[in-house]
Amino acid sequence: MGLMGFQSRNLYYSPVIQHTQNAKAPVFGVRHLQVFLLFTMVFTALGFNVTLSVTIVAMTDRSVTINPNVPIYELQSKGTILSAFFWGYVWPQVFAGYAATRYGAKTFLIGAMAVQTLLGVLIPFTVAHFGFIGICISRALQGFCQGFLFPSLTHQLGRWVPKEERSRLGAFAFGGVPLGIVVGMLVAGVVSESWFGWPLVFYLYGGLSALWCITFWFFGFNSPGEHPTISDVERCYIEHSLGEGEKENSQLHLKIPWAQVLSSVPVWALLITQSGYIYCTSTFLSQIPSYMSHVMRFNLGYNGLLSALPFFVLWALSFVFSFSSDFLINRGLVPVGTARKIFNSIGLFGCAVCLIALSFVDTNRVKESVILLVLAVGILASCMSGWSINHIDLSPKYAGALMGLTNGLAHIAAVLSPLVTQLIVKDQTNSHQWVVVFLVAATVAVITAIIFIAFGSGEVQSWNDLADHSGSGNKKNIPQ
Repeated sequence: MGLMGFQSRNLYYSPVIQHTQNAKAPVFGVRHLQVFLLFTMVFTALGFNVTLSVTIVAMTDRSVTINPNVPIYELQSKGTILSAFFWGYVWPQVFAGYAATRYGAKTFLIGAMAVQTLLGVLIPFTVAHFGFIGICISRALQGFCQGFLFPSLTHQLGRWVPKEERSRLGAFAFGGVPLGIVVGMLVAGVVSESWFGWPLVFYLYGGLSALWCITFWFFGFNSPGEHPTISDVERCYIEHSLGEGEKENSQLHLKIPWAQVLSSVPVWALLITQSGYIYCTSTFLSQIPSYMSHVMRFNLGYNGLLSALPFFVLWALSFVFSFSSDFLINRGLVPVGTARKIFNSIGLFGCAVCLIALSFVDTNRVKESVILLVLAVGILASCMSGWSINHIDLSPKYAGALMGLTNGLAHIAAVLSPLVTQLIVKDQTNSHQWVVVFLVAATVAVITAIIFIAFGSGEVQSWNDLADHSGSGNKKNIPQ
């Protein structure tokens, strides 16, 4: 941007900024609607994803449903089917972050959700006609589509969420993950046991996902500068908080400084702790239904309820931790980086302690076992105010690309998790083998939490201010 352009932008925004200092942004505004749309996207997508962890039991067991006409199939390795999602998920992440940064996230989000909706609705047809191979390919393609979601979501949060509200609005958006898991497991369990059987689960989520695509088409926008009805006060509040202007949001094509990103120690610390978190949650997500069914001997309906309970607690606690984090930061009690490390540590260390305690509890003591399992998952909510929004702390401009990089690599852990469990658990009724699974997850949690404490950061990195203006190749600091 030339000097004249920069001066004219300042002349335009100065009175608006001055007005913003004397007028409060709306308590509920356009930014909240955008975050709510992101929340519902994650809620729907994760629900669509997790239902297979429950329905795969109904798909292979005639005794689950009361309707003898519901199709049942003999499927090979369930662990392979559950991990197939991540075969596709890891690949588009970096491109998704780059594309959202350069072109905006809206089109990619709608396209990805629409394609994964079609694939999900066709799962009953796919498994009937193509069996084990077909469902693995379908899941991998669904994973590829969902690989666009979190880089784009993080990019959107970086454009729409003021830093003063980052913990709570970020946690609210990411809160669609545990709540989507809760509802998905409950719906899958109840519907699979009903007369309609497991195929209806995929049709219900297909309809919900299609509805989201239509809604976001009309009401979702890439940035405050593009929104046609946002007030000047709210727009300026967001952009002034983030240190950005309308020009940067809508016209500048930023070149991502990959060399600086890949050599950044805080980025590597973020990647490692994100991998540890994902390994733990993937273990819980894919294996709790099997553990409840084969070790604790719960029927599928009750299994779905208890499998969902830990993620409901996670969702509920996310509000407690996120508001606490914003309170500590906004009051100046702790720096941003310290807050991220505190809450990340609470989540991962707390999870590890519960899993270790669980290994010493006899499975006949059902109440104690369930409580520890619920707490192990629920306390991970604290990480939503830790690593989950650290991408935006490190680089508001390139948060989407950064999430694409770390999320893609970190989900290699999600591919490994069900395979490690399959390697350890030869007899699904053997509680001692399950103890080993939980102790491995606890070890991963502790090691990755320590690395984040030692090397993580909450400061905006210097390379956040490097930009290539429309391919000119001239790097310069953008005024903050």
